[in-house]
Amino acid sequence: MKNLVILGAGTSGTMMANHLRPKLSKSDWNITIVDQYKTHYYQPGFLFLPFDMYTEDQVKKVGKKFIPKGVNYVQKRIEQIFPNESKVMLEDETLHYDLLIIATGSKIAPEEVEGMKGKNWHKNVFDFYTYEGALALRNKLRTWEGGHMVVHLTEMPIKCPVAPLEFAFLADSYFHKKGLRDKVKLTYVTPLSGAFTKEKCSKSLGHLLKEKNINLEIDFAIERVDNENNKIIDYAEKEIPFDLLVTVPTNMGDDVIARSGMGDDLNFVPTDHNTLQSKEYDNVFVIGDATNVPASKAGSVAHFEAETLTDNILLHIEGKPLKPEFDGHANCFIETGKNKALLIDFNYKQEPVEGTFPVPGIGPLKLLKESVFNHWGKLAFRWIYWNMLLKGIPIPLVSRNMSTKGKKL
Repeated sequence: MKNLVILGAGTSGTMMANHLRPKLSKSDWNITIVDQYKTHYYQPGFLFLPFDMYTEDQVKKVGKKFIPKGVNYVQKRIEQIFPNESKVMLEDETLHYDLLIIATGSKIAPEEVEGMKGKNWHKNVFDFYTYEGALALRNKLRTWEGGHMVVHLTEMPIKCPVAPLEFAFLADSYFHKKGLRDKVKLTYVTPLSGAFTKEKCSKSLGHLLKEKNINLEIDFAIERVDNENNKIIDYAEKEIPFDLLVTVPTNMGDDVIARSGMGDDLNFVPTDHNTLQSKEYDNVFVIGDATNVPASKAGSVAHFEAETLTDNILLHIEGKPLKPEFDGHANCFIETGKNKALLIDFNYKQEPVEGTFPVPGIGPLKLLKESVFNHWGKLAFRWIYWNMLLKGIPIPLVSRNMSTKGKKL
């Protein structure tokens, strides 16, 4: 009996368990998935929690219910990976593996910036990338009466690169609905030289910021948070005051990657960009936010990666060459407020462009254009996530690799 171990039962790990269990003989392969947490979170929903658009119950469920029968589910802390010995040490046992899938995700690290996780953390300095942070911010916004809100991005890469912009757009809409918009100054602060990483998309999003009277501060490399005077300060000593700071801290891979000596400076695992095999260990594969591939750290990317990785693991078992197939495909809905959203579709080489999705020439979704349909698509994704994506069920008409059909290249 051979052993396949999956580390992490978040989006990527759960998908891989569902993809592989039906394809690997139960008499030949034992599959074990390990995660220390009982709760599985729908992380895209954290964006909506602060604005009372989603409830707590809509973004969390018991993780075990999504693990297929025939997969051993172990809820324990992962202490260390020993890749040269093909074993994983848990808190009170050791697992040996023939194949390992690392799906340990990423997390925020506010301690990386001086003063960020200081005395005002979750008082007037908030994140919304954690369940606790999003809830604390929701409670703050329910009673906040206005002032200067600064929405801030520390550095790339981050989970869902468009989320900070979406937060700014939704905040604008939220304060309009509350009749407070004229009492709120909104500023979006980024270390990038534009609103977003992709040039054409950055222009569209920058235009929306201007249209919504949201100030844009670019090239701001934060050095510290001044909790006494409520300011963020960059390395050039530029200061931006705030009454309420909503920040996206540095994102890093799981600490177990550092303890195992398998990651880069941010604890992301060096991974072949196209096959998703570890660059250092032939029997180790990596997926989702745990990788260092230059694709968005988003659920859609993990979904496309999972399909390629499943094929490559089967090829690896058969001793055949792997497919260098994954092209960095991502598609992301970008909430722009007032029940509208943009949709972008891109990969490693192709920037977001205008067009239709998913049916070429028909849609019904429009790329790089605001629409109510795109907003509905964003909201519908929550149902798709819980009922299809996690279970490894193919999403109709959406291919793993980016199609150029119906797009104005």
